[in-house]
Amino acid sequence: MTIFQQPDTVTRPHVDSELPGPRSSELLERQEQRESNARVYPRHFPIAIEEGFGSFVRDLDGNVFIDFLGGAGVLSLGHNHPELVRSVAGQLGRFTHGLDFPTPVKDAFTDAQLSMLPLRLRTRMKLHFCGPTGANAVEAAVKLCKTATGRADIISFQGGFHGCTHAAMALSGTVAQKEPVPGGVPGVHFFPYSYCSRCPMGLDPDTCDTNCVGFLERSLNDGLAGIPHPAAVVLELVQGEGGVVPAGPEFVRRVRALTRDLDIPLVVDEVQTGGGRTGTWFAFEQYGIEPDVIVASKALSGIGAPVALILYDERLDVWAPGAHTGTFRGNQLAFASGLEAIKIFRRDDVLGNVRRRGDQVETRLAELKDQPWVREVRGRGLMWGIELADPCDGRPAGALAAEVQARSLRRGLIVELGGRDDCVVRILPPLNVTADVLDIACTILVDTIAECAPATPSTAAA
Repeated sequence: MTIFQQPDTVTRPHVDSELPGPRSSELLERQEQRESNARVYPRHFPIAIEEGFGSFVRDLDGNVFIDFLGGAGVLSLGHNHPELVRSVAGQLGRFTHGLDFPTPVKDAFTDAQLSMLPLRLRTRMKLHFCGPTGANAVEAAVKLCKTATGRADIISFQGGFHGCTHAAMALSGTVAQKEPVPGGVPGVHFFPYSYCSRCPMGLDPDTCDTNCVGFLERSLNDGLAGIPHPAAVVLELVQGEGGVVPAGPEFVRRVRALTRDLDIPLVVDEVQTGGGRTGTWFAFEQYGIEPDVIVASKALSGIGAPVALILYDERLDVWAPGAHTGTFRGNQLAFASGLEAIKIFRRDDVLGNVRRRGDQVETRLAELKDQPWVREVRGRGLMWGIELADPCDGRPAGALAAEVQARSLRRGLIVELGGRDDCVVRILPPLNVTADVLDIACTILVDTIAECAPATPSTAAA
């Protein structure tokens, strides 16, 4: 067994065997025999991972990949950042599990999280630690708003994704996920999202008056529209699983104005966008709004130790003791690494790196503008998607995206898919990724799409 190279010598991917290699195949076969059919990632990436460092992972057969999945956006500083590892190791011998008892590291983590909010929000937001997943934090946000308002209904948006638990799934737009599970949570109403390249209203973005939010405005102000004022409006500012679709600024501002005028709490789901992913600590900062509830999870620890929370306006704090609990809401290891991660963000100007590398991605992927099968390249910071579609009829090219994903892996790059029919190739690099690694990854993507795209549009398979 070879030892993983030191991080300063790991500069590029290399794949020297068939995928999966023999040792990976052995573990994949054992997994097939023993684990649930619900597993996802090994079906798309047929590798068994030995270890990782920074932007790279190595499989059991010695192949090294650039990892632009990053634990689905969890590993904001890459794999095994040495300072985060030390912070976890130091806490490990001190205290690991604390329920909701106060501890020094939890108190410091709370201070750090509040300090990352815009100044106007810091003094009036309270924080609640949930179960360890983003979906549980979404559930907590919905419960809080229902309790505070005494209302039952929730408004969500087409294309959104908020988790796989019962209520979080009900808020998500993915129909296929819901169909096998009868008896869904009632009272959820879906409205159009500002997805201009595939306008849900069938309009021309150049001439429409943000009609998607206009429909919401008219519906909530019309006593005959059939929708009572809801307990909350739940919104992603960049739909991640929906295909990396940033909301339009006018759309967001009008949603905020409407919910404020009607005294409806606005819940912003920042599970994927939070923690610096879009170039600001939270994506809502780029829209000039102030949410009533912020949902955060994935990147909070920086190292993949699970933690989730909601930050909310103190006027909503009407819960009784025990109203929303979770055995693992006191993960001291996550608090230690999350506290250290914020120190690193400030010291190393990680948010500045996100913005600079985001500009780099935009410049490199502009090379795809003349590729007929690329419908749109879009993103914020280090959250990007390339939507592939048939140039003749605009149908989502899911099969093409799957081929791009598979061939990228063989070239040493791990990327995710999303959007309608999984036609969007997505990247979630570490937020401290270097320009050199990012350039290699973008070259792989551009070359692979050029290689995979059919020569003539009529031969497409969507």
